[in-house]
Amino acid sequence: MKVVVCVKQVPDTKGGVKFKPDGTLDRGAMLAIMNPDDKAGLEAALKLKDQYGAEVTVVTMGLPKADAVLREALAMGADKAILVTDRVLGGADTWATSSTIAGAIRNLEYDIVITGRQAIDGDTAQVGPQISEHLGIPVISYAEEISVDEKEKTVTVKRQFEDRYHMVKAKMPVLITALSELGEPRYMTPGGIFDAFDAEVTVWGRADLKDVADENIGLKGSPTQIAKASDKVKKGAGEKITPDSTDEAVKYILGKLDEKHVI
Repeated sequence: MKVVVCVKQVPDTKGGVKFKPDGTLDRGAMLAIMNPDDKAGLEAALKLKDQYGAEVTVVTMGLPKADAVLREALAMGADKAILVTDRVLGGADTWATSSTIAGAIRNLEYDIVITGRQAIDGDTAQVGPQISEHLGIPVISYAEEISVDEKEKTVTVKRQFEDRYHMVKAKMPVLITALSELGEPRYMTPGGIFDAFDAEVTVWGRADLKDVADENIGLKGSPTQIAKASDKVKKGAGEKITPDSTDEAVKYILGKLDEKHVI
């Protein structure tokens, strides 16, 4: 069984957020971490490796410094790592990003592709399903649990759905988007850290993408254009009152709710 895990290096918002003049994130100027949902997806893939002997390949698209999250994945137990990086890929929206990653995955053999539900920088939850569409394979989103039947070549996923869940079964190859509930990521081992430091990370550029048109990559290939971006706007103090009784407080709140057409 071959599993491909897509991970993303995202800004660590604890270190502050910076923007370029064109409105895109200045990723090179910010501290970075592996996206949490992607890390849960990686843990799910490593469990498949533990259980079935699956080969786990981790893919990321980003700046050269995204090599760090790939080595973290290798230290956790992944077998191979691929960094897709090229100046022409910069500034990509979800469409251009998914087109690029799908172009990289087409060079690989895979039974299961795992992505995080969404990245904490964009919060769109679009890239995983878009990759499945580009590859022409089924997608099961919001995965809480994964089980595999190697004999039938099927995957059964417990899928989160509002106040209940779905049990969804699909033939491989299939793409699964992972929730953080899918698994608590394991720690890197000391031996894994040493091995990851010396491991070879494969680097691909624009020329290595398969069946991807130039008009579908990078900032120029992104149909979503950012009109304006800014740091979080501070809210005002709001209206403060000191009611003399509970009844007065309730009357005030109900009045405000009625005024704003909430009730």
